[in-house]
Amino acid sequence: MTWSPLTPVPPASPESEAFWNATAMDRLLVKFCNSCNQVHVYPRAHCPFCFSVDTEWRESPGGGEIYSYTVMRREMPPRVVSYVRLDEGVILLTNIVGCNPDEVHIGQRVKVVFPRAEDGPCVPAFAPASSAREIAYRSEVSGSSNS
Repeated sequence: MTWSPLTPVPPASPESEAFWNATAMDRLLVKFCNSCNQVHVYPRAHCPFCFSVDTEWRESPGGGEIYSYTVMRREMPPRVVSYVRLDEGVILLTNIVGCNPDEVHIGQRVKVVFPRAEDGPCVPAFAPASSAREIAYRSEVSGSSNS
């Protein structure tokens, strides 16, 4: 299950309240199914894989990688919208922030961040885990050590 950064955030419900309370404290929660051991994302009360209601919120470290993305250049400044695959395996639709859109790439490591909204809940976004320069430097160093 994904939510879109392009549509309004759904109102808090008894099921999603824990999720939104956690984001206010800079924590990302995912749902874990005790029946089939699968992870999914808010707002489902039941597991989308086995339909069990034996689910619980668990804190995610918030690391992942860009699975797919698009740059919305008609907006100023341009915005990066991406599917991010969390390390737990679940994929969610989100914004990539704090980066040059031209330096974003598939497979890039990202980490969760919590931009504050003036009104409404804090919707998790993701930022590069390291800069493109650091990535290029590491590639250059590992490439030269293989020679």
